Amino acid sequence: MELTVKLEAFEGPLDLLLHLLDKNKVSIYDIPIVEITEQYLEFIREMKRQDLNIMSEFLVMAATLIAIKSKMLLPKAVNEDGEEEDPRAELIQQLLEYKMYKCMSYELKDRQVDAEKILFKMPTLPPEVMAYEEPVDLGQLMSGLTLHKLHEIFRSVLRRQENKIDQVRSGFGRIEKEEVSLAEKMAYLEQYAAAHKRFSFQSLLEGKSSKMEVIVSFLAILEMMKMGKIRITQEGLFDEIIIESSMAAQA
Repeated sequence: MELTVKLEAFEGPLDLLLHLLDKNKVSIYDIPIVEITEQYLEFIREMKRQDLNIMSEFLVMAATLIAIKSKMLLPKAVNEDGEEEDPRAELIQQLLEYKMYKCMSYELKDRQVDAEKILFKMPTLPPEVMAYEEPVDLGQLMSGLTLHKLHEIFRSVLRRQENKIDQVRSGFGRIEKEEVSLAEKMAYLEQYAAAHKRFSFQSLLEGKSSKMEVIVSFLAILEMMKMGKIRITQEGLFDEIIIESSMAAQA
């Protein structure tokens, strides 16, 4: 069968095979290898005067087709699962992948052609037109507005502001680092005890602003009691704690 084609119409051997399958109206999954091989070899003969670098790719495919044709004449091989192996399977897979990529290239080309039809033009409106704002009719804007409606608008604004407040974090206080020195508090307590001789724990804490200062004051009392500089007495369980200076007695 004589077949005359032009090499420029095909991008490679797989493209030529797809053309032959379409021309013979046969499925990729059931390639008539004998007929397709004969038509392909006829095409190779038409390529005698073509560039050898280009022709080499078609020659490799021709050899592959002849090898498949030879295997088709032999008894069919069986794989490990007991199924007959089709010598055309690898070629069919290559043709399917090539056809998929070819269709994708056509889709991209169509998108490129459609994109070339889209034109973009920067706005050329005069500045005074761009700066124009439609006047607002205050009478029409305020029509139907009553004191009740204004009150509802005000309440809705307040509700939106309240919703923005984190109910958990809003209750947190401000944490500030307070430097209270135990040594300074002991020096102060020693001066206080020397001046007052006998006083209550409550009177010592008058004017103390923070919990940390109260704690450090209590620690200072304990330290001075261990050192023997003061004595502590308490008549009852919940009675007032009395502090007495023992420094005068030591002197």
